[in-house]
Amino acid sequence: MSTRPIIGHVESINLPELGIEQLLVRVDTGAQTSSLHVDNIQKTYIDNKPAVSFDIHPEIHNVQKKVRCQAILHDIRQVKSSNGGREQRYVIQTLAILGAHSWNIEITLTDRSDMTYLMLLGRQALANHFYIDAANAFLMSNK
Repeated sequence: MSTRPIIGHVESINLPELGIEQLLVRVDTGAQTSSLHVDNIQKTYIDNKPAVSFDIHPEIHNVQKKVRCQAILHDIRQVKSSNGGREQRYVIQTLAILGAHSWNIEITLTDRSDMTYLMLLGRQALANHFYIDAANAFLMSNK
């Protein structure tokens, strides 16, 4: 058996390249790609490369707080959402930190305002990094 760390069904991660710390995420092995709730997405350029700028509300109970972020555009994909519909989403790639573990993940940007968690951590981000204990939360992070 591998020495992969065990994480819970809910964890708190840092996305330092986006200036976000302690973001609550739901670990979702049913979702292929991670997704993040954002507002005000705009196409832009960073060093002549296609990019996106967007607002993140990092505190789920404080919608007044927002962080304006920019990231290089990694891809644009058709994604099947949880309600079964398909939508085109911007995809960024960024560093994620969970406990002592750091790695790059792909994140699709979308409207998750009607969901409990602002971010889903999907299979691609989890693969070869962690085992999941669905009965527990915050095994590698603080609440």
